[in-house]
Amino acid sequence: MILKAFPKIEEKMWIGVPWYANKAYVVALKDHVNLGVCIKGLTKNELAVLEGTGKIMRHIKIRNIKDIKEENIVRLLKKIM
Repeated sequence: MILKAFPKIEEKMWIGVPWYANKAYVVALKDHVNLGVCIKGLTKNELAVLEGTGKIMRHIKIRNIKDIKEENIVRLLKKIM
């Protein structure tokens, strides 16, 4: 989804997970996947859909395929990129 929306984005491995333009990452965990995003410049409404308490990064927890709302995720990624 990230590479489809941003075909020229810089993708690199850092601390064992793929990072995108140093502003987003994807990590597979035992029972879910986290899509982490930089929160700089996000509104309170945009922050409300994210989990975590980080001051720089927070995440969307994806437990199953139904949790993926591609349009909303791509909109959020466009805002942070």
